[in-house]
Amino acid sequence: MYQYFYDLTGSVIISTLITAVFPLVNVLLVALIGVYLERKVSAWMQDRVGPNRTGPFGLFQTIADFLKMLQKEDATATDIDKKLYNIAPVLVFAGSFAVYAVIPFSSKLIGSEIEVGLFYALAVSSFVVAGILMAGWSSNNKYSLLGAMRSAAQIVSYEIPTALVVLAMVMFLGTLSLSKISEMQTAYFWNWNILGGAEFGLSKFLLIPFMLVGFIIIFISTLAEVNRTPFDIPEAESELVAGYFTEYCGMKWAMFMLSEYGNMFAVSAIVSILFFGGYQSPFGYLGNTLGINWLIPYEQAFWFILKGWFFIFVQMWLRWTLPRLRVDQLMTVCWKYLIPYAFVNLIIIGIITLL
Repeated sequence: MYQYFYDLTGSVIISTLITAVFPLVNVLLVALIGVYLERKVSAWMQDRVGPNRTGPFGLFQTIADFLKMLQKEDATATDIDKKLYNIAPVLVFAGSFAVYAVIPFSSKLIGSEIEVGLFYALAVSSFVVAGILMAGWSSNNKYSLLGAMRSAAQIVSYEIPTALVVLAMVMFLGTLSLSKISEMQTAYFWNWNILGGAEFGLSKFLLIPFMLVGFIIIFISTLAEVNRTPFDIPEAESELVAGYFTEYCGMKWAMFMLSEYGNMFAVSAIVSILFFGGYQSPFGYLGNTLGINWLIPYEQAFWFILKGWFFIFVQMWLRWTLPRLRVDQLMTVCWKYLIPYAFVNLIIIGIITLL
């Protein structure tokens, strides 16, 4: 990304600033647009109108809410652990924001094109668990502590099937680089990993059902890792008020919301990279047809963002479709079903890849 912006601007300072600010702007836009769409999607599904007063179609409602949060007093309880209480939202946001450093929005728009990008994304996102535990413990609130313990158990459990699916894909693709994984799926949908990858032959058709199983497992697992319905028991309003951030308000509460929507897009991006071509177009590029090479990175960014938002829409859709699971049901889904299926799927994909 740095070299791309340097070629456009010709300035080291400007290109460095753009490279650093781009992921942050993306997270902020994801949160602003995501909250607005969450309200509108839920309204449409419940036969309501949703926000429609502040700005055309209520577009400025989320911005108004954000400005209101900036002006709120930072009210805190008396018996909290202030150091951990203040660090927790920063750590949670940092964990979700750091993932964006390796997410390739196009062949040119990528913060850091490291060879172990997939491993880095899984590792750095684990900071979120530490932040959530800090928030629950330091708040000195039973609801917060219970929500934090639920969330830690849930995230740690569902990281196992996620890791097994990722391991199967790494074994199949032979790389941990997210940009290389996207490049390997070229520019047509029949080369995507969900359809067996770019290689043709008998193995491609043998892989399709197991790739589909892997996609379903990782989508369910990432849904649980970002605490979305039906796996939102850490912040179950009917039981725990707001879960681990019950005692937070103002900008600190907003940081938890930013990290939640940032995580939603991050996991959607990783799923689309692993199975749906990443930034590759399903139908080829207009830039190639017209001979305009500089247009291709923008087309790639468009398709990548579109895929990410599609999976975010599915997450919102499921929120208003499925009931919340109980704690025992949530653990049963993970340990009795997803982990064994993911392990068997890993072995089968490995055998097909070797043969």
